[in-house]
Amino acid sequence: MNKTIAHVTQRIKQRSETSYRQWLDMTLAMANSGRGRGQLSCGNLAHVVAANCSQEKSTILDLLHSNLGIVTAYNDMLSAHQPYKFYPDIISEALKSLGHTCQVAGSVPAMCDGITQGQPGMELSLFSRDIVAQATAISLSHNAFDGTLLLSICDKIAPGQLMGALSFAHLPTAFIPVGPMGTGIRNDEKVTVRQQYAAGSTTKETLLNMECQAYHSPGTCTFYGTANTNQLVLEAMGLMLPGSAFVPPNSMLRHALTQSASCKIASMHSQSQQYRPLYEVFTAESLVNGIVAWLASGGSTNHSLHMVAIARCAGLILTWDDISDLSDVVPLLVRMYPNGPEDINAFQQAGAVPVLMKNLHALELLNTNIKTAFGEFSDLMTTPILKDEQLVWVPCGDSTNADVLTAPKQVFSGSGGLKVLTGNIGKSVIKVSAVATEYQQIMAPAKVFQCQNEVEQAYKKGDLNHDVIVVVTHNGPTANGMPELHKLMPILGNIQKQGYQVALVTDGRLSGASGKIAAAIHVTPEAFCGGQIGLIRDGDMIEFDAVRGVLNVNADLSSRTAPEFTYQDQQHTWGRSLFAGFRSQISSADTGATIFN
Repeated sequence: MNKTIAHVTQRIKQRSETSYRQWLDMTLAMANSGRGRGQLSCGNLAHVVAANCSQEKSTILDLLHSNLGIVTAYNDMLSAHQPYKFYPDIISEALKSLGHTCQVAGSVPAMCDGITQGQPGMELSLFSRDIVAQATAISLSHNAFDGTLLLSICDKIAPGQLMGALSFAHLPTAFIPVGPMGTGIRNDEKVTVRQQYAAGSTTKETLLNMECQAYHSPGTCTFYGTANTNQLVLEAMGLMLPGSAFVPPNSMLRHALTQSASCKIASMHSQSQQYRPLYEVFTAESLVNGIVAWLASGGSTNHSLHMVAIARCAGLILTWDDISDLSDVVPLLVRMYPNGPEDINAFQQAGAVPVLMKNLHALELLNTNIKTAFGEFSDLMTTPILKDEQLVWVPCGDSTNADVLTAPKQVFSGSGGLKVLTGNIGKSVIKVSAVATEYQQIMAPAKVFQCQNEVEQAYKKGDLNHDVIVVVTHNGPTANGMPELHKLMPILGNIQKQGYQVALVTDGRLSGASGKIAAAIHVTPEAFCGGQIGLIRDGDMIEFDAVRGVLNVNADLSSRTAPEFTYQDQQHTWGRSLFAGFRSQISSADTGATIFN
């Protein structure tokens, strides 16, 4: 195995020795206490089965079969989660044939970043991940289950569910995906219309028509953003059935996969020889494998927060330096929008996660001493098919589209999709896989703002028609919940299109669809907590070098004081007043931006 992969894995384990042991001891104590329903009183059990039919009631009470807890993120507004409406019935019917049962243990909130982009609600988005984790734990706290099925896909929801499930890691656990919607419109056309609208050269009606073509049916959005990165990483870590992440919704194969995953988890209860608890699956080795797959695929920058936060819920201390060291040796093997023209459906057709894992394994970039929720390491490189209406897995072949997913031993670039930048501004990350080489090194004067709306106003006034590094401060976790600043991308894209050098530096976030602008994001320490980014002034020259990993302002900051944060008063509307406690307790971006540290 590659020496860096082995070294980083071992470094995480050594650093986490005490905290991981504490988590494992807690988990083993729950496992050793026996099956949950066996610990419940008669009154407890009566409440568990009160709403069930007589046959289900007797099955749950006899303790001879499994009762699975479903934690669902269903709502009928999110396209990716709308199909989950039908999953409990599908799962129940599949389990019934084996004598097992399931119950919806609880539902978690599922907000859509696509709906809240540029809106006040986006300031609640990152906080929702930790709320989902808490809601998952509350759902499982009934202690009436022999295994856990997690129904979620999108940006903060799947990471949150995994964080919550790790506090019940004595249970066999798996994610059940939905798959992406069909391709509705080419990505280059989306970019063109959005930039035209930002420039005032097309109408809102044209923009809305285009957006409705892009997002048009049940299933995950088709670009390679945070939601699809979640799915790829979870499959790479062995937390869902091999080859299942991107099978289309409502297909026969998707239906069969949902049934199969449910029945397999039910067969793994603690009294069976197949017992496979989550704590045996989620390890430092599988965590690193997930990070390697994320980097090799050019996935969402949001995972520089999520992977750190998830790891900490299992007592594993992951750092940005670990991620950066891995990125130096993990090549880019996938090109999906915004890293390339094609979308997630093209990736699925090319061979998807099994072929990616096969390529990474051939390059000796994966830990092989892992278990998956359903089997062993080698299973990750198999593909599900229906043969005579029966679900079987076959060894995956090679990529069928080398423009999207590389052929064996080939790479799109020698390093992964993420780079950590350091300097006197602080530490930040950049998604280099989406940025052309000629735009990765910039020296330009700063123009400082405190929100993306100010940037939009300056652009409309013509104040940004020059080489510029746009600095957006006071958008970190403590200041306002670290919203995504997606509204900036069409604006900065137009500036770049006019021939100017342009980049973004911010303590806020961007999604996996961050576009092709050099963007140093998640700057930490954030401005609100005294970070140096808050001392930058208009006209300061900034050295932005994603090749060398450098981000510096060429100015003496020692005698400066930070300006007042003028947007605090807006945090009382649209529900934001309820999250003051989160803003005061949340950790820094490089430690996962979580309240659980």
